Amino acid sequence: MSKTYNRFGNESHQGEKPKSMLDQLDEGFEGWKSGGGKTAWKWCKRVVYGLAGIVLLTSSVYIVGPDEEGVIRRFGKYDRTTKSGLQFKLPFVEKLDKPKVTEVKKEEFGFRTLKPGKVSKYDERGDYTKESLMLTGDKAMVDLEFIVQYKIKDAKDCLFNVRDVRGTLRDVSEAAMRQVVGDKGIDDALTTGKIEVQEEVQKHLQEILDYYKTGLHVVTVRLQDVDPPQEVKDAFIDVNNAKQNKAESVNNAWEAYNNVIPKVTGEAEQRIKEAEAYAVKRVNEAKGDANKFLAVWEEYKKAKDVTEKRIKLEAMEEILQKVDKMYIIDSKEQGLLKLFDLNKGQIVSDKEVRK
Repeated sequence: MSKTYNRFGNESHQGEKPKSMLDQLDEGFEGWKSGGGKTAWKWCKRVVYGLAGIVLLTSSVYIVGPDEEGVIRRFGKYDRTTKSGLQFKLPFVEKLDKPKVTEVKKEEFGFRTLKPGKVSKYDERGDYTKESLMLTGDKAMVDLEFIVQYKIKDAKDCLFNVRDVRGTLRDVSEAAMRQVVGDKGIDDALTTGKIEVQEEVQKHLQEILDYYKTGLHVVTVRLQDVDPPQEVKDAFIDVNNAKQNKAESVNNAWEAYNNVIPKVTGEAEQRIKEAEAYAVKRVNEAKGDANKFLAVWEEYKKAKDVTEKRIKLEAMEEILQKVDKMYIIDSKEQGLLKLFDLNKGQIVSDKEVRK
């Protein structure tokens, strides 16, 4: 009986049932293993096992950075959150997301920054008035440019509760700003109320984000430029200049008032104190004179003649001290009146006195 061989080199006998393609492949592979391919097969298995180990290791071990959080999903459902460091997960079953939770992101409204820096460049060709034009509480229009800075505070809520984080934040920020500005007057939005508007918008925005569990934290809301619409900008500038001039005049008046009033008040208080002191002095002097008079009166009642002479002498002593020249006249002198000049120590006539 003649022998025949198939394509793999195996013997085939006539009259036997033809073998299938899979059987022929198995026979060929077994023949290759029993021959010189035995050693190659061992190396192939080692390579396959090594590659499988590498794949399993790389898919089960991961590193979370210091500015990240690892969010693990098992079959698409949230399972756990891991912190920074070397972590492990089930390969092919669990999926990993690593959002940056410390990075502060910024959204701009009413303008776009092309190149930030010391001298930033802005997009001057785009029209962003749809997001910056707002209606105030007194039915006036303002062109309000602002920024919102935010970061992720809960990675799970941010990934599973919000489909479009950036779009959601922009919509909510614009709605919060329009609501707050709509409750303010145009003067508050343009001048003194900017800080209050920023604080109210930040608080209201955070309340909305927390209500919908977005996992976002608003770091700050800051107004950049707040101007009236371009069509009426010149008129608003004139009004603001007039208000500033008015405020300056009022401040100058208050300054003058504060300089004059305290000085006058001090002088008035000084004069009042002097008058009070003078009144006390006069009262004390009057009391002293009265007491002196009463003392003299008591002495006068005890010895009237002596007291009367003493009073006269004291009065004459006080009067004579004030006289420059003194003349003594004899009451019995008749005719030509002769006077005695006490200063010169000689007698003079009345004619000489007249000279």
